[in-house]
Amino acid sequence: MKAIVSTGYGSPDVLELKEVERPKPGDKEVLIKVHVASITAADTMMRTGTPYIGRLFLGLRKPRIATPGTGFAGEIEAVGKDVTRFRVGDKVFGEVIFTPGTHAEYICAPEDGVMAIVPDNMTFEEAAPVCDGAVTSLNFLKDVANIQRGQRVLINGASGSLGTAGIQLARHFGAEVTGVCSTTNMDMVKSLGADKVIDYTKEDFTKTGLTYDIIYDTVGKSSFSHCKGSLTEKGVYVSPVLGFSLLLQMLWTSLVGSKKAKFSATGIRPLSELRDLLNEIKELIESGKIRSVIDRNYPLEEIREAHKYVDKGHKKGNVVITVRKSI
Repeated sequence: MKAIVSTGYGSPDVLELKEVERPKPGDKEVLIKVHVASITAADTMMRTGTPYIGRLFLGLRKPRIATPGTGFAGEIEAVGKDVTRFRVGDKVFGEVIFTPGTHAEYICAPEDGVMAIVPDNMTFEEAAPVCDGAVTSLNFLKDVANIQRGQRVLINGASGSLGTAGIQLARHFGAEVTGVCSTTNMDMVKSLGADKVIDYTKEDFTKTGLTYDIIYDTVGKSSFSHCKGSLTEKGVYVSPVLGFSLLLQMLWTSLVGSKKAKFSATGIRPLSELRDLLNEIKELIESGKIRSVIDRNYPLEEIREAHKYVDKGHKKGNVVITVRKSI
């Protein structure tokens, strides 16, 4: 089968399209024919091996798992003898973690993994990035920040994968939402349900005099110390981008003060909890309360170009890879 193989850490040039052996499902696994896979900022960070502390888990000199990619949408090709939850022909979406990645024609996944049937009102293209964007944002807003109806929520990086999902989720939970993005993305952010939009090229949201119960910094471009004055008395700053400063701020605010800085590594939560998050998102999709925003779709053969685009940091919603065209 065709698969992307990372030959080491570095620029997009380390990614090569190769012929590799097709995986075989174990007794409790399913073999999935991948139609579409997601590509995220996390994928590009893992490609470069930065921050370097991540190489303790990824591999010191080169990635231990040669094929990248986590999010997918496709069709079950075969099932192991002990599989009961899925059957051949099921259309599924989800993510794989710490196993050969989704930038390949086939992957194996455990039947009790982070996977569900694709909603009828969603295409493979829209389904593939759900775990990377919507599931992560649900974790941060609901479980980490404990979002409540009537709260004021600011989302920094509102036009990206996490941000576009975060706006819709915050609105679903009954919050007043302010999105921060560039001039070109303001209309899109408004269309997703943001009550207010701040153009970061013209205004610093920390200098408006407004305060928020939750500041969700999806891109890690700010910091707790910078945002502290924009938090309410018991406000919380959350970000999926863990740096040394955020780690120190988490430790310090856990002991002192009413304003908190928090982080969560969504992908390493127990599989049962991730499945619950995915199923909750699926219900919201089926009811029409949230949708995926797709910016660009690249063929598998253009994986380097896809990485170059994501590296620029200006994607609107999600970028996906078409592994095979759906019939």
